[in-house]
Amino acid sequence: MADLTESTIRSLHRLAVQKQAKGRVPGLYAGVVRGGGLLWGEGIGAADLSRPDVPPAADDQFLVASNSKTFTAVLVMQLRDEGRLDLDDTLDRHIPEVAHPGVTIRQALAHVTGMQREPVGDVWETLENPDREQLVAGFNEAERVHRPHHLWHYSNLVFSMLGELVARADGRDWYDSLKARILDPLEMRRTTVGPSGPAVSGYYVPPHTDVPVPEPVLDLKALAACGGLASTADDMARWSAFVASPVEEVLAPATLEEMCEPQIMMDRQRWSAAFGLGFMLIRSGDRTYVGHTGGMPGHITGLFTDRTAGTGGLVLMNSTSSPDPAAFAIELADHVTEHDPVAPEVWRPGTSVPEELTGVVGVWYSEGSPFVFSVREGRLEARAQGLPEHKPSSRFEKVADDVYRTTHGREAGELLRLTRDEHGTVTKMNWATYLVTREPLAFGEWL
Repeated sequence: MADLTESTIRSLHRLAVQKQAKGRVPGLYAGVVRGGGLLWGEGIGAADLSRPDVPPAADDQFLVASNSKTFTAVLVMQLRDEGRLDLDDTLDRHIPEVAHPGVTIRQALAHVTGMQREPVGDVWETLENPDREQLVAGFNEAERVHRPHHLWHYSNLVFSMLGELVARADGRDWYDSLKARILDPLEMRRTTVGPSGPAVSGYYVPPHTDVPVPEPVLDLKALAACGGLASTADDMARWSAFVASPVEEVLAPATLEEMCEPQIMMDRQRWSAAFGLGFMLIRSGDRTYVGHTGGMPGHITGLFTDRTAGTGGLVLMNSTSSPDPAAFAIELADHVTEHDPVAPEVWRPGTSVPEELTGVVGVWYSEGSPFVFSVREGRLEARAQGLPEHKPSSRFEKVADDVYRTTHGREAGELLRLTRDEHGTVTKMNWATYLVTREPLAFGEWL
């Protein structure tokens, strides 16, 4: 915590206490992640009301519930990258018993299948969950309550089926796959199915009294992939750090970027929240946070990461009725970013400009508008004059002589082709087929 000012630490403490008191939460752990781990963290209240003066610790487990979905989503993307499945495969291709036609893996990851929210059988009344065989059979009995992609409709049932998909594609139980592929490489030793070792107790605080009622710990069985994990603040901080900067051993950074692309709006009224592939995307001012919330009897949790700032907020609460975990976690991270931001990197001069790019730098025009082409750290970039500062420059990678692929920013994915005269001078360029010239020209004026 030495990287934070005393003023910021006091403000974070005050915020956590206010949330705990106003929300009447028996105990919570709040934290801010930066630099690969907890930058700040504090337990407030009681981990267990039998010891009211002992607050939750960073190594105490909470049920992180639907935060489990982000792990399942990464497992699916790993298998995609390995060529074992395609996101546009239908579930029945990998789970032949599936009777609902046209339900794709991509739709499942984004909650746009239109399938009903929960497994058949009123599981939240009976508190009895299906095993793997019952899950698949129940999926076939379940309703498709919306047309695919019609709107965002959250489905624990569908994400549980993704756990079954992982198990079949990887040839082992979902948790065994999770442990080998994610938890062990990231050294998340205290993330398990259900509590194991030191853990907080979960409660429900009734609205008209202040006497908490202990909540049961459920066996989710085949629903573990959608909400069965227990974890700690320390482990979830590691997960936030991974989301901010993926470890190639676990998942290619480009794949995690893909997961963070909006697939559908969650908040259709104000467009403040969207859903990617397994991740919620929430706006806060000019920042975007990637993460998820979780809720189980006696446990409400949230973990959200600003990948641009490399800063995450986490909150773990041991009460069924708790403050909004997304808003709470994001408020923590926002405060640190605004009051104790990461110091900017020192600019370092480049050492050389590739010879083939010396005639490209400078101002060019396309569709009548100016673009500045420059070389930064030996790489070609382009930026429209007047482009807002928060929008990224286009970057290019060479794919052949005088042919470059746009990798970031405007026209990402498209080709930039250079045309030279007999002296080797670049006379024009074509970017996503649009003509780029040294002088501003009307359409057709080049002909």
